[in-house]
Formats: sequence, C-alpha cells, structure tokens
Amino acid sequence: MGVVSIDLTGLALGTHDVDWPDLAALQQPTWGDPVALAQTLSVLASYPPLVFAGEADQLRERMAQVAAGNAFTLQGGDCAETLSEVTGPNIRDRIKTILQMAVVLTYGAGMPIVKVGRMAGQFAKPRSQDTETRDGVTLPAYRGDMVNGFEFTPEARRHDPERLLRSYHASSATLNLVRGFTSGGFADLRSVHAWNRGFIKGPAQKRYEQMANEIDRAVRFLEASGVADAEEMRRVEFYSAHEALVLDYERPMVRRDHRTGLLYDTSAHLLWIGERTRDLDGAHLDFISRIHNPVAIKLGPGADRDTVLAIMDKVDPDRIPGRLSFITRMGAQRIRDVLPALLTSLGEEARRVSWICDPMHGNTFTSPGGFKTRRFEDVVEEVRGFFAAHAEAGTHPGGIHVELTGNDVTECVGGAGEINLADVGLRYETLCDPRLNHQQSLELAFLVAEMLERGVR
Repeated sequence: MGVVSIDLTGLALGTHDVDWPDLAALQQPTWGDPVALAQTLSVLASYPPLVFAGEADQLRERMAQVAAGNAFTLQGGDCAETLSEVTGPNIRDRIKTILQMAVVLTYGAGMPIVKVGRMAGQFAKPRSQDTETRDGVTLPAYRGDMVNGFEFTPEARRHDPERLLRSYHASSATLNLVRGFTSGGFADLRSVHAWNRGFIKGPAQKRYEQMANEIDRAVRFLEASGVADAEEMRRVEFYSAHEALVLDYERPMVRRDHRTGLLYDTSAHLLWIGERTRDLDGAHLDFISRIHNPVAIKLGPGADRDTVLAIMDKVDPDRIPGRLSFITRMGAQRIRDVLPALLTSLGEEARRVSWICDPMHGNTFTSPGGFKTRRFEDVVEEVRGFFAAHAEAGTHPGGIHVELTGNDVTECVGGAGEINLADVGLRYETLCDPRLNHQQSLELAFLVAEMLERGVR
C-alpha cells in the first residue's frame, strides 16, 4: 500500500445497481432483525471504500509475476481478528513479523516477495457446527466478531448486524496504521534491526540479526555508490486480504470503477473463498466471479482436476494473469500423495494461476489439555511437500499462507523454542485456530528461503 498512486475519482462511493442472484449461501449469519439489517447494509454501502481499484490492479500485476515464477507471496496474519485486539502495538508487531519474514525470504532467495496481510477484515470464521453446548446449555456458535461475541451468553452469541459496522471501522483503523507504517519510514530497509526489537530473543532472532548486519553493509555500499534510492527504501508495498465469508459485509462494499465500469470489492485488495463455501453453484463463487480484485480459492485434499478447471472457468474464464490463485491445504501426511497428481493432471492450466501453500489448516489436532494446536514440524513438512510437488510437476511454488501473530503466544508446539504440549495453555490467546508465534514465524521464513534457494531435497 505504501507506493500506490490512488485515483480517488475512479470509484463510486456506493454501488446499488448490482443484482445479486438468489443462490445458496453457506455459513451465513442468521440476523434476527431484518429492519436493523437493512439499515446497517444501507449505511455500510454509503461508507468510503477501504481500498481502491488502482491498488487491487497493482496487486493483480504482482500476482501475475508470482504465477510466472518470478516472485513469491507471503500471506500472513491472524486466524480471526478480534475487535478488542485492534490496537497499535498488536498491529505494529504483526507488521514487523511479516516484514522480517519478507526480508529473510528476499535476501535468502533473491526473489521479490509480495506481502499480503490477513488483516483489516478477517473478523469472521466458518464453523463446523451452528451451535455450541456447555454444561447442558446450547447457544449459537461463535462465528467471529463480525457476527457475534465469544462470551458464552445468549446476548453475546446473538447475531448482531451492528457488528458489521464495527468491523468496518476497525478495518479502517487498521489500514490507516498499516499505510502509515509502510509509507512513513517504519518499513525503511535501513531499519531492519529495529524490526527485531521488543521480541523475546531466540535462535531465529539471532540468525536474523546476523542477516540484518549483512543487509546494513550492502545498503551502505549502495548509498555510497549513489545507486540506492533513499525514498524507495523508505516505503514498501503491503496489501490486505481476508476470507469473503459474510456476504452481507462484502456486497455493500462493492464499488464500480467509473473509468472501466468494473466492480471491485473495496473491503480488501485480495479476497479468498474457503474450502467450505466454494460450491460451484453457490453464492460465494458467484460473488468473486463478478468482482475484479485478485482472488483465491482454497483447495483441500479432495480437490480434483474437473473441480479445479470448473472453478477456473467460472472465476477466471479469460485466464487473466494474476487474477486467480489456489491456496492448497492438504495436510502434511497427504500433500506428497495428492498435490503432484493434481498439478500434473491440469497440464498447462496449472501455470495460469498462482499456487500458494496453507500449511496450517490441514494439521490441526487437540492437545491433551483440550486446546486446538498444530505441530511446527507438520507445518514445515507440508511446505516441503508443497515444494516437492511443484518440483515434480514442473510448476512454481508461489507462496505460503500462514496464521501468525507478533505476540509470543504458546499455541503451536515445536520449533526452536521447544514449546511442548504441556506449554500450550500458558499463553493461548486465539479465539479460533492456533497461530505461529513470532519466533516460529521467523524460523519458518528461514526454512522457506532455503527451499526457494536450493529446492527441496
């Protein structure tokens, strides 16, 4: 976001001329007050866009480079943002973590890194059950702060449309701070040491400091040679993304570009559709087929050639470079068996999209203490399997999509910090799925950089 030239005249303030078809929409809230919902949607449609067409177009160009094998994308952030955690320190530390990971990948692999945050809109989550029962009391399941509250009370679990507006304002505040960080000097490449401050020191941080010293020397050489552009080093491109799950939030955020007449979902630069809502005849795929943002679809181990081609034909019939990405979530134990065959079966069509690995969602289990967790080693193994599959098929491993936080939580076990199952509950702060902490995130970046540089052996 830091280097995008924004044409504010290019987008309408609201779009009311889109006729959304009445299709089955899975995983949607059940709002109890239709009058309150209508009022909320009207207000949301009148609000300014959170992102702009030019920014989405630029990201599509960057994703085209990923699909062509000339770049790699890093997508990271919270499993589910919460309204109470939209604070300056939390946003700052998340951005610092992603910037550190990106510089590790860039320096190690010598390849441009497209940086995308799972932030400023990731306030909703699909659920396997509509209800939750505790001690004989059954209430609606928690679907993310965009829909209801986590507290187990009838009032908190009520689906409240006013939360759509609160999510918009929280996203606006987040993006405002992100833009300031990425264009105001915080992301300056000459500040690589500063990004490491404030975190608990561990092996990954020490390795990062050594690399930062090398970057410092390289930057000083370029500046002394008159080659480096000081202004360009101050800013960084950073994009936002979230799952396009709650259509009552996404549809009112659609705007029509006056220059082209094309529709954009201005709630984020990139939207993705999850494994549970990617029905070919459903409302979610129909929605993203109509907007011009770059988009992504998640694929589990059951995805086959016919399904993938049908999705491509519906969402990206013209095969626009950078338009479509597939985010695979196969599981560490299955990816080496499933993904190579899928890629090979697609032939040249596999090279018309970006392929990104989500090594988180296929590797979740419950600890003896009752906490959902993931093993860091399984996360790494799935990424290795992802790279191996693309090497076998002759396609480009285009990125990773991880749930992470800048906080020193103990939600995933393993890694150099040696978090074990007994430690999981010590700092377990997520309200949905477990995230990599700062140390594990940085460690993963070094491992992926090695895979990019040398290939998987």
